[in-house]
Amino acid sequence: MLQQQMRASHQPWRPLGQRGGRWCYVPWITLGSLVILCPAALAQAADMAELQVALDTVWVLVAGFLVFFMNAGFCMLETGFCRSKNAVNLLAKNLIVFGLSTLAFWVAGFGLMFGDGNPLFGFSGFLLQAADNSPATGEAYRGSFSALNWAGVPLAAKFFFQLAFAGTAATIVSGAVAERIKFLAFFIFSLLLVGLSYPITGHWIWGDGLLAGLGFYDFAGSTVVHSVGGWAALIGAILLGPRRGRFQARPVAMPGHNLSISALGCLILWLGWFGFNPGSTMAADPFAISHIVVTTNIAAAMGGLAATVTSWIYLSKPDLSMIINGVLAGLVGITAACAYVNLGSAALIGLVAGVIVVFSVTLLDGLKIDDPVGAVSVHLVCGVWGTIALGLFSATPGVYPWYGPGDGPLAGLFMGGGIQQLLIQLLGILAVGTFTVIFSLACWLLLRATIGIRVAEAEEVQGLDLGEHAMEAYPEFQVGP
Repeated sequence: MLQQQMRASHQPWRPLGQRGGRWCYVPWITLGSLVILCPAALAQAADMAELQVALDTVWVLVAGFLVFFMNAGFCMLETGFCRSKNAVNLLAKNLIVFGLSTLAFWVAGFGLMFGDGNPLFGFSGFLLQAADNSPATGEAYRGSFSALNWAGVPLAAKFFFQLAFAGTAATIVSGAVAERIKFLAFFIFSLLLVGLSYPITGHWIWGDGLLAGLGFYDFAGSTVVHSVGGWAALIGAILLGPRRGRFQARPVAMPGHNLSISALGCLILWLGWFGFNPGSTMAADPFAISHIVVTTNIAAAMGGLAATVTSWIYLSKPDLSMIINGVLAGLVGITAACAYVNLGSAALIGLVAGVIVVFSVTLLDGLKIDDPVGAVSVHLVCGVWGTIALGLFSATPGVYPWYGPGDGPLAGLFMGGGIQQLLIQLLGILAVGTFTVIFSLACWLLLRATIGIRVAEAEEVQGLDLGEHAMEAYPEFQVGP
């Protein structure tokens, strides 16, 4: 037996085809199949990866186009809320602000916000001069914007989408300082806001900076965009002072000249928010996008309804301007938490926003802070509320497939979690608010001491259209007081 085994283990060499019968061909067939099929499989996998990048890029760009189109909404909203003698001025500011934002964000803002640096600000990638390795993620990323390496779209697409957000922050200021600010002062302040202030606080949150490290979350910008613009607007409105005749023994109403275009502006902004919030996924994830669209829409609808009822009860009539601002309040309120809350929570967030915006507008009137369009109430007050709401209503990580442990906030206080996330949110509100107030105060005071920030009284009475632009929006009508 042992001899038989020895002989079996020392058989003389024969061609492989003569060993082991038919099974001896299996390794060769397998190897040949791999040689033939692997390149095709790899090519197919590469094609699928390229297709995914293409789909993600198209989605991000379309969302960016929607956010860009919100500039038209702000144009209509603010112009309609103000008097006809200042219509050209409002249109000019809202038109030029995106050009200013493009310049400031391209030169400095994007690098400060997303460039690799320290926890306070980025210091690389200015003028968008950095390697574009965006589709490569994780450790394979070799660009200068590692805070954005989670999004697999080209760098230029990321820049354009974020630029549209930056422009929104500057546009918020326009409405609060309307009808009495010098065009040049607004021009310079917008450059400073978008080029320096907005990207620094944005780096803290979206640039993997200080607040991100502490666990602060803001999915689409209740704080990063809306509160920043709101704080800057509030300081500007206070330092400018109220419009001539606005506050006497009691607040004097100065009705907008065309609420039709303001209502149109509201609808344009509502549409634009379907790019603003879902686009912040930076990827064509159908489940996440669909969920965010619905939470966004529910909050907007509840905000409009809540403001209607509140103004009806509190002001005796369902005021159209309040309804418009109620819709926008709901949209701002849901922006921070749109990906992290269920539909019931979204409805409650929008409802609360619609109520508080009405009382905020009347409170500012009582404090003699003149905000012709309600920008501070909508963007600052409801932006703060939306940031707090995330700490109250965020779902338990893992409930949604796009939001697991480590990918988003902790469970909110009212969703079975503790108070930790709420405290972090409050800390972020305080930090961003303090910096933006100090920065805005310094800029406004510097402008007031040099070129001045308010037009002369005679020019204000005549209207900024003639004084600042030498034209009228409605030359066939007589300009009223």
